[in-house]
Formats: sequence, C-alpha cells, structure tokens
Amino acid sequence: MHVLFVHRNFPAQFGHVAARLVKQLGWRCSFVSEKPPQTVAGVQNLQYRVEGGATERTHYFSRTFENAVWHAASIYEALRPFRDELRPDLIVGHSGFGSTLYLGELFPDAPVIGYFEFFYHAHGSDLDFRPDMPPSERDVLRTRSRNAMILLDLEYCDAGYSPTEYQAGLLPEAYRPKVEVIHDGIDTSFWRRDADPERVVGERPLERGERLVTYVSRGLEAMRGFDIFMRVAKRVCEERSDVRFAVVGREEIAYGGDLAHTGGTSFKEHVLAQDDYDLSRFDFLGNIPPSELRRLFSLSDCHVYLTAPFVLSWSLLDAMACGCAVVGSDTAPVREVLADGENGLLSGFFDVQGLAERVLGVLEDPDEHRRGIGAEAARTVAERYALDVTFPRLANFFGQTAASSRKNG
Repeated sequence: MHVLFVHRNFPAQFGHVAARLVKQLGWRCSFVSEKPPQTVAGVQNLQYRVEGGATERTHYFSRTFENAVWHAASIYEALRPFRDELRPDLIVGHSGFGSTLYLGELFPDAPVIGYFEFFYHAHGSDLDFRPDMPPSERDVLRTRSRNAMILLDLEYCDAGYSPTEYQAGLLPEAYRPKVEVIHDGIDTSFWRRDADPERVVGERPLERGERLVTYVSRGLEAMRGFDIFMRVAKRVCEERSDVRFAVVGREEIAYGGDLAHTGGTSFKEHVLAQDDYDLSRFDFLGNIPPSELRRLFSLSDCHVYLTAPFVLSWSLLDAMACGCAVVGSDTAPVREVLADGENGLLSGFFDVQGLAERVLGVLEDPDEHRRGIGAEAARTVAERYALDVTFPRLANFFGQTAASSRKNG
C-alpha cells in the first residue's frame, strides 16, 4: 500500500499516523505540503508552492474559495512530474488545508479520503456563540460560501472521516453516510503523567504547597475563552493566596475575528486592560515544547479548558491523558469527551462564578481529584482516543477504502 497525504503543513494531523503505517504495517507513505522537501520517520515530503491567491479586489465572500483553488491547483502542478513515480493506492487529504480536488485527474485509480475537521455555520455555532462579540453582517453572509471547497471535497471524495461526533455532525446530512468518526489519536506513550516532574514553572520555582492552575490554547483568544479564564482566575485569586496560573499559548488570534472588537490590539492586551489583575500570580509561557507541556500537565492541580462550539483541541485530550483534573466549558464538543463529575467537571462557558467554584473545589484537595476524575480522564483517553485504539481503525478504514475502490473499478 502506498498512501499519499495532502496537507499544507508537515507532518500536521497525519504525521504520526503515516509514521505508524510505515513502521508497523510496512506501507509506503508520501506527503505533499508547503514545507521544504524532507523525509521524517520514513515519510517523504514533497513541496508545493502557491504562486497566487485572493487579493483585496477579490470579493470578501469568495476569498476562502479563491485561496483554496490556488492551493489545490498548486498541489496538482507540484505532483504532476511525479505521476509515474508516486502512483499512490490511496490519497488522504485535509479538506480546507490543501484540497485533493484535482488529484483524481492525476491519479485516477487512487481513491480519495477526505479529512473533514469543520463545516462552518452562520447560526448556532462558533460564529454567533458570543453575544458580546456579534459577527458582522458580511461575516454571516460569507459563511455560506466559505464551505465551497469543503462541499466539493465531500462530493468528489470516495470516503471521509472526522475526529469527533460533534464535528461530523456539522456536515450536511446528505454527505454524512460517506464520513466515519475516527479520532487522529493521542500518543499515550508520550502523553502520560511524569512521576517526579521538576517543580519549576517558567523561570520560577513552584513552592511546596503552592497550587497550580493551567490553561493551554494555540492562541490567547475569545474562541477558547481566554477572557473568561482570566476572570475565573481573578475570582480564584481573591479566595486563595496560594495559587499560581500557568498560561500556554501565543499572543495571536488563531481563529475568529477578535481584532474587530479589540481596536487592533492583541486579545491578551485587550483582556488585561479590562480589569486589575495581579500578574505576579501568572506565568505567560507562550508556545512551549511538548515535553515541557507534559511536565506542566504533570504539575497541574487543575486544568481549565474552555471553547466555543468549535474544533476540539488536542490539548484537552493531552491534559486528560496526563491525569489532569479538568474543569471545562459545558459546550457540545467538550461534553462529548467530559462527563460532569465522572472524568471532569463542567460549567457554563459564560458562568464565571460557576467555573471559579469548580476550580476552587478541586484546589481544596487536588490529590483526591487527581485520583478520582483525573484517573478517569486518563482512562477515557486510553479507551477511546489513544493511538493504540484509533490507529487500527484508521489503518483498516484506509485499507478497506483502497480495496473497495479496486474491486468496484
């Protein structure tokens, strides 16, 4: 079997799966991305370059599609010289981050599996979730055309998969029968609690008896409730003097239109200017290596995860795999993973007092919560989301799709 993976980044969501296909099953795996040519863990990456894209003259509603077409066409052009060399048995691509749209003409015998991470909705989803940050009329209208390439990929793929039931449920009903729910998988041989982590956060030691609350997000932004977390942290600070807060994430907006509501400053700056915070109690760590994040999770007495109805973060599952006692937002993607009082604690996304009370309850006896909901959280990941569980399902799905296409052909 030869699988060709398509994604703008390398290795991204597919890297760990491709490496296992090579190592455990002896498959050949290739990759095409915007990253420089390289071979990692037996997976060869070929580079494509995008020479154009949407401009200010492109209609705002169609810019996402314009950019997606440029990427899809550039992928086709980059792979055309390797048509005879590659000859994949299967193509797996992330719809939205490097479309496979034109590859059926280049490799007509190779079935295509689409990875569908998110389908945009104007109402009842992430866009209008926060009444304090309402979307503009043009953003609401743009949503209808923002899915154009995803719809084309749904139509032309042979099969697809999404990482969670919530994310798959956002897809149009007509295409749901084509899409399986299989998570990317968490490497629990890495994401596990360190037995004796060094008690240092950033450049400061964590004193004996000092409690640590953690928050992790790709960007410090509204979509992941950074402002809500800070308000929760302030309430906790007012109740306890022995708590530190470790915040991981870049000072950037990864998702959403926060800058339209901040006057051009970063969302972090905007939030900190809204209230009086004792910043000596906070360690803003920026982006840190995975090994450092694992150590932080291992030190954490309580981990706070907040999200609007959107893509579920890997960081939540990583924290759970490390046995963290998690206080999460009672939103659809989180409820799929966390059951209140069993493997985590839930409160409303906007319920600052409720979230603070949950955190304070955990901090009263962190060891008990670690042995209780923390241990159950780790068990949940081991049973439902660990690579040892998801990889066999993915490999079987890939193999059956390739075999079915050959049989039908």
